[in-house]
Amino acid sequence: MLNPPLGKPWLLYGLLGTSLTLNLVLVLDRPAAPAPPPVEVRAALSAAPAMAVQAVTTAPGTLTAKAPAANTLAATPPAPVKRAPNAVAKPASPYSAVSADVRLNLPTTFRDAVDGDNSDAVSAVFSRVVAWDLDLRRDLQRGDSLKAAYMQAEDGTIDMPVAWYTSKKLGTTLKAYQFKAPGDTYASYWTEDGEEVPRQLKEQPIGEYVQITALVGDRTNHHGMDFKTPTGTSIYAPRPGTVTRVNWNLRSNGNCIEVRFDDGTLAKYLHLSDEDVKPGQRVAKGAKLGLTGNTGRSTAPHLHYQLNKGSRVIDPRTYHGILRRQLPKEAMARFRTEVARLDGLLGEVVAQR
Repeated sequence: MLNPPLGKPWLLYGLLGTSLTLNLVLVLDRPAAPAPPPVEVRAALSAAPAMAVQAVTTAPGTLTAKAPAANTLAATPPAPVKRAPNAVAKPASPYSAVSADVRLNLPTTFRDAVDGDNSDAVSAVFSRVVAWDLDLRRDLQRGDSLKAAYMQAEDGTIDMPVAWYTSKKLGTTLKAYQFKAPGDTYASYWTEDGEEVPRQLKEQPIGEYVQITALVGDRTNHHGMDFKTPTGTSIYAPRPGTVTRVNWNLRSNGNCIEVRFDDGTLAKYLHLSDEDVKPGQRVAKGAKLGLTGNTGRSTAPHLHYQLNKGSRVIDPRTYHGILRRQLPKEAMARFRTEVARLDGLLGEVVAQR
C-alpha cells in the first residue's frame, strides 16, 4: 500500500467513492418536508390561547397534538357567586298604633290620632286603664302624651294589650300590660312591677268579671260601677240586708234587684237575666241574688252596681274599700317576658305609622 502499482493509492480512492455513493442514496431517500398549513388554519391557531402541545409520532412522518396536561395554562374557572338568601318579608302586625300629644281631653286626642270611625271606642278602652291613676277631668295637662297598640276584634270590641300615658302632673309614665294571672279566668292590666292597675272592691257584688268599664261620674248621670261580664254570672250581697224591690222600671233597668243593707244604704243591681230573690226577703252577706244579663237600656252584657243613701250617690270604692293585687313571685318571670314582647310590639306598630 505504501508503493501501490503505477504509483496511485487505488484502495483509498475506492473507499472514498463508496462513501460518496452511500451519501447520495441516503439524501435521495429522505422524505419530503410536510407542506405548511393553509393561511386560514395558521390564523386560527395564532388567535387561539397558547397551549402546551407535545408532538407524538403516530406513524412515520405524521404528527398529532396531545391534550395539554392538567393545570397547563388552562383558563381558571370563575369562582361561584355567593348570593344572599332571599329576604323573607316580615308580615305586618295586625295591631294599629296611636301615639299623640294630649290636647283638650282623651276623646278629642283620639279622634285626631286614630284613623277610621272607631276612635271613640279606642279612647274608651284607654280611658278605663288610666282612670285608676288619673282624674281624667282634672289631671290632663298640655305636654302629656300617650301611646297604645290596639286591634278591633271580629265582634267589634277593642283589644288593647299595652297602653302608656306620660303625665306632667305625676312626673312619670304610667304603663299598663295585659296579662292573665295564675288562677284568673280573664286577663287584667298590670304595671311593670306586677301590680294590678284596676283596683278591686274588698267586698264584691259579683263573681269573676272581665273588666270594670265605668266608674261613678265617668259619664253624665252615670251613678254606678259597671262590670263587663258574660250573661249568667252570679251576683251576691256583699253585706247583709233586705230585698226591697225587684224589676221596677224594666224599660231602663231591665231585670233588677234592690237591697237595703243594714246601715240604710241601698244597693241596686241592673240589667240582669234572672233574679233569685223576692221583695221582703232577708239576705245574708255573700247570698246569691241572681244572674247578670243585657236587659233594659244596655248595649252589652254587664252589671250596673249602684249605691245610694237617700238621694246621695255613693262611690262603691269608698263604701266597700279597694285593694290592689300583686302578681305572685312564680309568675314574674313569665310576666317580664310578656312585658318585653309588648314593648317590642308597641315600638313596631308606632314605627309603622
